[in-house]
Amino acid sequence: MKMASRATVGDRKGDVGFHNLQELRHSASLVTKAFIQRDYSEGTVCRFQAKFPSELDNRIERTLLEETVKTLNGYYAEAEKVGGRSYLEGCLACATAYTVFFCMETRYEKVLRKISGFIQEQNEKIFAPRGLLLTDPIERGMRVLEISIFEDRASGSSSPSSSTSSAGGAR
Repeated sequence: MKMASRATVGDRKGDVGFHNLQELRHSASLVTKAFIQRDYSEGTVCRFQAKFPSELDNRIERTLLEETVKTLNGYYAEAEKVGGRSYLEGCLACATAYTVFFCMETRYEKVLRKISGFIQEQNEKIFAPRGLLLTDPIERGMRVLEISIFEDRASGSSSPSSSTSSAGGAR
């Protein structure tokens, strides 16, 4: 009864009943991690594959994850876009022996801050209520999108299908 009053997303697929990030971190144990790899098909531009990890079946809707990845890819494309502002930043950097960056934030850094805010928002609204946590790719060297899968400590090993498929059978 307490979990039902606490959860704000009752009928969602894979809902484990976490309300926010703090609750997830304090009352859950890490079960496994899912990874979405970088997509190098268009060169070294930072973008991630649209592939849905099988570990996330019954945890999050495919469209929600795809929309998150698509938005992140859009932000990274914006960050790496070359334009007048980035050209001016480069010229100022050369003219001031790069000391200008002590008092000025680059466009790239601003977009990275926007990405961190977006990931925080997605974690609070979409991932945490489902027992998931999306890690900022900057923390993993921009190589992967890491999604941690948590389980309520009170429920033991009753995670939907992920514990039996990845561990070869629960206790």
